Amino acid sequence: MSFPQPKPEVPQLPQHLIRTIDCQQGAVRALLVTNYLLSCGADKSLKLWSVSRGLLLKTYSGHGYEVLDSDGSYDNSQLCSCSSDKTVILWDVATGQVTWKLRGHAGKVICVQFNEEATVILSGSIDGIVRCWDTRSREFDPIQILDEAQDGVSSLKVSEHELLTGSVDGRVRRYDLRMGQLHVDFINSQPHHVCVCADAQCTLTSSLDSTVRLLDKSTGEMLGEYTGHKMKGYKLDCCLSSKDTHVLSCSEDGHVYCWDLVEGSLTLKLPVGKAVVQSLSFHPSETCLLTAMEGRVQVWGTADVLALSIMFYFLYSL
Repeated sequence: MSFPQPKPEVPQLPQHLIRTIDCQQGAVRALLVTNYLLSCGADKSLKLWSVSRGLLLKTYSGHGYEVLDSDGSYDNSQLCSCSSDKTVILWDVATGQVTWKLRGHAGKVICVQFNEEATVILSGSIDGIVRCWDTRSREFDPIQILDEAQDGVSSLKVSEHELLTGSVDGRVRRYDLRMGQLHVDFINSQPHHVCVCADAQCTLTSSLDSTVRLLDKSTGEMLGEYTGHKMKGYKLDCCLSSKDTHVLSCSEDGHVYCWDLVEGSLTLKLPVGKAVVQSLSFHPSETCLLTAMEGRVQVWGTADVLALSIMFYFLYSL
């Protein structure tokens, strides 16, 4: 006699507020989740926080205007950041010192990321150009310039030997850096944020027509559309959950929207507050979500994590 296979467990979603961190940076522009939180502020600073304790660990000051994006190296020893002051900065995490300051973009630098080995920094600007900087030689001239975009580059994502960019000209460009090839997909709106699935087979883009699109990376075929949120005038983030089961997006109505990746149905409408949810980031391996609104960062987890957090709070307060 055979028994039916048990149904797979439905993945839990982070919908319980664990803590709120007041960053005191004005508007928080971007978030980075590893074991730590890196907040980029309108006050020209970056701040490094302990997510589990909500404590400020380090402040990085050196930009001349608001910080728009940042990234951390694989070994957590370096940070890179970009700003409306048209510069890219490389930081030493431990000392908080500026180790390399790069100029060359003609407009504000909107997005920045290390490659996997942190040997190259890639920066995208409103000037429509992606510049690649060699962190080993520390030369002040880029080792490569990608100028195919006809308008500002709003987002970029490095995945192994490929670079994915979204630009205001309505195109998502995929550069195969190993083969020297360029693939272009046209989106019928301005793609303001791009990311790659964990299996590197699909790309996710959020656009100003209040739509998040899932595309087959190799063919450009539309695999899914996710709607219901509001994104008309702000550059807002989208992302995938840690196991690629759900699509999440910020919204101008104060919520985070979460859809089932395959079915496309709305699974969760998370109420964050009464203002624009400016940024979000999902932990790469745990069920933990960070959102940013009005200079504060909210840490969301599951019911189990909430129970543990309450228990530790009472233990430490005794």
